[in-house]
Amino acid sequence: MPDKIHYSAEPSRKFDDLVRIMHILRRECPWDRKQTHESLRDLMVEEIYEAIEAIDDQNPDELRKELGDILLHVVFHAEMATETDSFDIGDVIYSIQDKLISRHPHVFGNGEAGSAELVKTNWEKIKQRERGRKSLLQGVPNHLPGLLRAQRMQEKAGAVGFDWKTWPEAWKKLVEELGELQEALDSADETEREKEFGDVLFSLVNVGRLAGIDAENALRSTNKKFQKRFTYIEDRLAGDGRTTSDSSLEEMDELWNEAKRELG
Repeated sequence: MPDKIHYSAEPSRKFDDLVRIMHILRRECPWDRKQTHESLRDLMVEEIYEAIEAIDDQNPDELRKELGDILLHVVFHAEMATETDSFDIGDVIYSIQDKLISRHPHVFGNGEAGSAELVKTNWEKIKQRERGRKSLLQGVPNHLPGLLRAQRMQEKAGAVGFDWKTWPEAWKKLVEELGELQEALDSADETEREKEFGDVLFSLVNVGRLAGIDAENALRSTNKKFQKRFTYIEDRLAGDGRTTSDSSLEEMDELWNEAKRELG
């Protein structure tokens, strides 16, 4: 049996060194060697959300680390593709540069774009033309979180003029949908209830979008606020040797109001 090869590696700021380390790990590490594009899929999504959390927390040191984790996934997937002669990291780098150049004709060509809104509109038109898509909405991934996907579809439709001009116009539609939801909730038809509830959420996202509010960010912020306040309730009760299970709603509601005062 041949002697085991011992590799040397030191962290550096060079991209090529990261690619080299990944290449070695695919050969020498049992865990890295067994991974596939599919097995890493959910882990990559998790890393992206951890980066978003670092942004929300305004923590640049944590963001630096999380961006490194995302970059690792890019290199990892590219290394696996190299092994099957599908593409390599150079192809990945070339394709994104090609996209940035072709979709910024106002910077790298003779195009005109006097505002960020016009840049976005031109980007969508070029994107649809490049990929030969029959619908603008084909570019919105099916696996995006529901609120985010709703907002992205609305933005794309709005970019070609299918949109209300202001949020008060969209608000009228929301009120209409709320009435339909109330009627559905009075019925026993679960399918209709779910459909109307979805319509309300979609309409609410539209109102927020036209008012300059990102629905996914807004809900994520509220979730975080709820977690902090509910944890406060649990901690206060634990200090008295109690749990939420043996506390009344009135007691917890009082602590909730206390958490609002203390935590905001």
